[in-house]
Amino acid sequence: MSATATAISPLAPAAFPDMAAVGGLRLGTAAAGIRYSGRPDVMLAELAPGTAVAGVFTQSLCTAAPVDWCRHALAVGAGRGRAIIVNSGNANAFTGAAGYRAAEHTAASVAAVLGAPVHEVLVASTGVIGENLPVDRIDAALPELVAGLSAPDRQVWKAAAGAIGTTDTFPKGASAPVAGSSAHVAGIAKGSGMIAPDMATMLAFVFTDLATDARTAQECLAASVEQSFNRITVDSDTSTSDTVLLAATGASQHRADQHTAAFQDALDEVMLDLAHQIVRDGEGASKFVAVTVTGAADDDAARAIARAVADSPLVKTALAASDANWGRIVAAVGKAGQRADRDRLSIWIGDEQCAGHGVPHPGYSEERATEHLLRDEIKLRIDVGVGHGKGTIWTCDLTHGYIDINAGYRT
Repeated sequence: MSATATAISPLAPAAFPDMAAVGGLRLGTAAAGIRYSGRPDVMLAELAPGTAVAGVFTQSLCTAAPVDWCRHALAVGAGRGRAIIVNSGNANAFTGAAGYRAAEHTAASVAAVLGAPVHEVLVASTGVIGENLPVDRIDAALPELVAGLSAPDRQVWKAAAGAIGTTDTFPKGASAPVAGSSAHVAGIAKGSGMIAPDMATMLAFVFTDLATDARTAQECLAASVEQSFNRITVDSDTSTSDTVLLAATGASQHRADQHTAAFQDALDEVMLDLAHQIVRDGEGASKFVAVTVTGAADDDAARAIARAVADSPLVKTALAASDANWGRIVAAVGKAGQRADRDRLSIWIGDEQCAGHGVPHPGYSEERATEHLLRDEIKLRIDVGVGHGKGTIWTCDLTHGYIDINAGYRT
């Protein structure tokens, strides 16, 4: 199929954002013809020598070869990076020993043209599972990739975000300043379907020109992922290839340890923005939904309950139809496997309370609830009445468009 659906998601931002220029970074794209024709499908990020790199990866037990390579490279290279190369259209997953050799070959090819150590080249792939990666096509595209490397402005960022997409309907980018310094955090992501907490079919590459060590970068990235990409779900499916990389080039001459809170705030802002954009591009989505649970035994329980609601096909299809069938929310809470007091359970659709103390709320108006569901941004709130835990999961509705996209994904 083509890399993008026929129509841009109705939840897409009005335009690709203005993006900060991160020092110590150059980006380039090329059309390698890996699966798609007539569009760039490879992205190369060149990083300044000494760049610290951190990574968070899929929790799948069937990891793709690029994930295995990145884990190995970050360990051997002590968290240093000189380049990140990404291809779309082929996940290089479930390809056996040949898949790992393909990832290693790609890293070696990039290392050779940039004069970098092979273990300082990170690799990511996304697309169809179970097909061998045509490394010869990536090799052939390398001269164009390297020749096209340039400092990222808005158009360069947009091109890079577009090159890594598969079923995405719009390129995803976000940036934020680091308060009290001249440094910035900026990143791109791809993702539309096969999205669930604990990482998903998504790639994200975030850059900063602050200076930091790999350990600090890893701690900051892991904390930020927990509050962003691990809080979204489109269809409850996770993938073999999920990768989030953070590269700190140090080009601004500011150090992260002198701006710790400001850096974490900027990183969190960028990561959450990208995560929300992925949900807004959920395959076939027409509504962006926040599911907030309070009164749970603890925060983990709250998130588990929120995820059960957000993943429920019955809830998601009702939201697509603007049907205020809050009984489906009750059912989803009950299946979550977490403590909930049936006789203290309360539910709100927007500001309209549907249920309280385990029964329909006496003042409930289905008309007002439906009015809220007709919007393209929806809020559901559930209090389960057993403690002080709280948490939010962001999701989208489930429409026939999801079936249309995924039924013919390989054709």
